[in-house]
Amino acid sequence: MNPAMITARPAETPVAAGPAATEAPGQTAGAGQARCPYLVVRNPDAVREVLHRPADFSPGNALVAVTPLEGPALRVLQRVGFALPPVLASNDTGTHAGIRKVVAGFFTPATVAAMEPRIRELAQEAARNAADQLDSSGQVDLVQAVAAFPPAVVMLELLGLPVRDLADLKRWGLDSMELFWGWPDGDRQLELAHSAAGFYVWLRKLVKESLTAPGRNLFKSLADHGLSTPEICSLGYFLLIAGQETTTQLISTILFRLLEGSTPVGWKDAATETGSGAMVRHVLATESSVPTWRRVAAHNTNLGEDLIPAGTEILLELSGNHITSPAALESQSMPSEAVRHGKSAGYGLVFGSGIHRCLGAKLAELEAAIVVQETATALTDVQLQDHQPDWIRLLSFQAPRTVTVATSPRNFALHS
Repeated sequence: MNPAMITARPAETPVAAGPAATEAPGQTAGAGQARCPYLVVRNPDAVREVLHRPADFSPGNALVAVTPLEGPALRVLQRVGFALPPVLASNDTGTHAGIRKVVAGFFTPATVAAMEPRIRELAQEAARNAADQLDSSGQVDLVQAVAAFPPAVVMLELLGLPVRDLADLKRWGLDSMELFWGWPDGDRQLELAHSAAGFYVWLRKLVKESLTAPGRNLFKSLADHGLSTPEICSLGYFLLIAGQETTTQLISTILFRLLEGSTPVGWKDAATETGSGAMVRHVLATESSVPTWRRVAAHNTNLGEDLIPAGTEILLELSGNHITSPAALESQSMPSEAVRHGKSAGYGLVFGSGIHRCLGAKLAELEAAIVVQETATALTDVQLQDHQPDWIRLLSFQAPRTVTVATSPRNFALHS
């Protein structure tokens, strides 16, 4: 493994920024964290421009670890041959288009539409199980009961892969997100590295098995396209995380905001197709599960009136979040107009734009809308138990870890 593939530059490195479309490095999540070492771009037009200029603003740092990995963690990964060569999201070479076409073949509009009955079946089953748990124990965590597993099953089935080891896959996904997009100290890095190594070993075995499996699957298609096993593992590593965990997190945030009562859609309205769809769009625009993404200047270039030196690492705001919000940046001098007026890139950019736009965008929206609708239908009268749960707060991912509900006192009294 080449450590340069998974290590970011030191967090204290400063980056200059002009006032037109960008903001100087801000704060990372939480008190005591190092300053965000990125040039923050919040203006929607500037975000779109960066995404549509891949020759100038490379995706090469998109999957680089935010916190440089220390020796013990690197050695754990090296022992299992952990390698993440650029294949899809971080690929800025001429091979990207062909690989993306192969993957896109599994996410066509017709394929996604054909999955709707299966998604609804899984959502209804999860919602029924949540209702049963609520009846038996008096409360239920909707993250685990309805949000966690349907997206994982859908993703594996869509890619033609066996549905197994789901609990491990969920754990590996969260651990890898923290390892690559969080701020773990040395001890925590070591724990997360062991988890990532376990995931990689599992994935490599799955790739080997898939190459000779009957029928069509993504890994076999990639091999037929000419990708090596390390390249397939690299693509699969992040796709099996992003393809399901970010949808789980989106659903979790939607359910939390609905039950919190802070949204334009009520819980009863969410039981309708119109209401659940509106909630999905609302949360995507205001605090999506992937609120930021990274790029790096491939050479000296300009963005609006700003000169961007080669090597400048850029953090693009895709939706509302805790990293680039005005509150997080208010201590910086000369805030940009985008920051001062609290503008967001909005719904139109939440899945990215250009040649690296998320291939699973429509699938994620469909899954979230169906799961929310079926949950609100099955659990007709519940109330949120914890209005301040622990949140996943990483550079590019955010969601409540739990959404615990109980039967409302009024409903309980009616059945007593």
